[in-house]
Amino acid sequence: MILPDGCDAQSLDVRFMSHALEMAKAAMANDEVPVGAVLVKDGEIVAQSGNAPLSGLDPTAHAEINVLRLAAKTLGNYRLVDTTLYVTLEPCAMCAGAIIHARVSRLVFGASDRKSGACGSVIDVFRSPLNHHAVVTGGVMKNESVDLLQEFFRARR
Repeated sequence: MILPDGCDAQSLDVRFMSHALEMAKAAMANDEVPVGAVLVKDGEIVAQSGNAPLSGLDPTAHAEINVLRLAAKTLGNYRLVDTTLYVTLEPCAMCAGAIIHARVSRLVFGASDRKSGACGSVIDVFRSPLNHHAVVTGGVMKNESVDLLQEFFRARR
């Protein structure tokens, strides 16, 4: 990844994860589980979305899948090489598989998901013998992601 002058990878990760958190907050405002995602190419946001399975009546409408679909249309290619996906919650197996098939180069997530995380919490799809592997970084803005999820579920109890 080529970094803009004066930027380091960590500050870029925080910048784009902040955008993903805004998408998570928008999802929560629509009574969706607050997960947000942003896809970045060449330092620019290509697509962003939050969770929408309830409002869309679509079990595949996770934030990651929504972003991959939007980015593919925007870029005119279903192969999303040289991109970074930022997501507030560790992807599930479905989303991890889609990330691999889309050829996303790097995945950055916030909170781990001990119930269905597919980046090491429950299983690690990215360490399987598939033909593509994204570089995975977890824990970026973890506390903010966890706080948002806890706020959402606390309000429903």
